[in-house]
Amino acid sequence: ITVASAQQRPAARPATPAPQAPAQPPPEPPAPPYEVPMLRLVEIMGAMSFLEKLCNVSDGAQWREKTQTLIDAEDPHPARRERLAGAFNRGFNGYQDTYRTCTPSATATMEKFHTEGAALAADMASRYGG
Repeated sequence: ITVASAQQRPAARPATPAPQAPAQPPPEPPAPPYEVPMLRLVEIMGAMSFLEKLCNVSDGAQWREKTQTLIDAEDPHPARRERLAGAFNRGFNGYQDTYRTCTPSATATMEKFHTEGAALAADMASRYGG
């Protein structure tokens, strides 16, 4: 048996640190008490964005911009931001699948949404501030 001296042994390599897992976002806080009417309002805004463009009332962009401003003001957790954006898209896409041209029904739907959206916004402002 031969015993190797310290000079003959290969130098030990320093341990390389293990790659770190990406930082997890903080847990989502509880939804605000106005979450349900807020999601409905944002969904209405998505529908209005589509319907107003379809009926040549506007280009519909104002509803997208207002929704973005509303979401930004909330400064939500990423999961909630995703739910709010999803509600807008659901409203937009739902009516995009329903209407191909501006009809009396589409116009009546816009009127109904103006009324419902204004009532939701006023109710949330009076109950929760804003």
